[in-house]
Amino acid sequence: MPTVTGTVDAALEATVVLSFSRVGYAVRSRLSRWCPTDQLPGAGRTVVVTGANSGLGYATARALLDAGARVIVVTRDERKARATVQRLVDEVGSGAPVDHAWADLTDLAAVRALGEQLAAREARIDALVHNAGAMFPEPATTEDGLERTYQVHVVTPHLLTALLLPTLTASDPSRVVTVTSGGMYAEKLDVDRLGSLDGYRPTTAYARAKRAQVELTSLWQQRTDGAVDFHVVHPGWVLTPGVASSLPGFRKVMGPLLRSPAEGADSIVWAALSDEIEPGGQLWHDRTPRNQHKLPWTRTAPGDPDRLWTRVSRDAGIDVTT
Repeated sequence: MPTVTGTVDAALEATVVLSFSRVGYAVRSRLSRWCPTDQLPGAGRTVVVTGANSGLGYATARALLDAGARVIVVTRDERKARATVQRLVDEVGSGAPVDHAWADLTDLAAVRALGEQLAAREARIDALVHNAGAMFPEPATTEDGLERTYQVHVVTPHLLTALLLPTLTASDPSRVVTVTSGGMYAEKLDVDRLGSLDGYRPTTAYARAKRAQVELTSLWQQRTDGAVDFHVVHPGWVLTPGVASSLPGFRKVMGPLLRSPAEGADSIVWAALSDEIEPGGQLWHDRTPRNQHKLPWTRTAPGDPDRLWTRVSRDAGIDVTT
């Protein structure tokens, strides 16, 4: 028999707007009496967070530190990395266990160097949070010959995960958390059109990349056979610098209902630290597993996940045969 909490949650989810807004966060967190993120078991754990200099990434890093975790913030360049560390230290205190690294995620050679650096210097990594991303207004091809949105959101996280997989595996239990977007619900996995420059539209390119992230999460879980748990989190609609600059119309209409970065980061931090989370391979929103498809025509065709894995691994220049 459905519980009151379950009934309310389902009703919110059906509305989409209320579910993804700050209303969904407020109702669910109170009704389910969520454990505050600063009370999650972070002590003794090391978490790597990409795109940590602003928005969701910064809020995630801050909440992880408040929970007692050691955090490695990853940003585009050294200046941003050092500035992010200083800001966190100013807010949390001089003893905050925060370190930094940097890499331009549109440059796969820089990502390889980052992965090798972290693997060499870190005895353990308990969680890797793939948060970095952006909605690029104009089409562009990286120096690696890949469409920029596809590389930053899909290829780069795949490569960094592969490079850190031995460290993550040795740190058992460990997990990888990827931050996706509700935009992915509008797109079906289309391996052939993923990363295409033809008729480029920022929202479509972004949504296709986010759909690919969800599919790859399940594939990583299957192919590593539980050695590391993989989760993907939809944080809801959050007022971040990226939303303000990339979707000004959406921000204007939805502004009062958008979540704060801290509210959006809640489930990301929970997925990174909670000892009560279910096994990986799932999509989470507001600490609850969600269906990966809201529209029947977005369901993935048989064989396409394996085609995606092969293509992304090839583009990343790696042979992931796990």
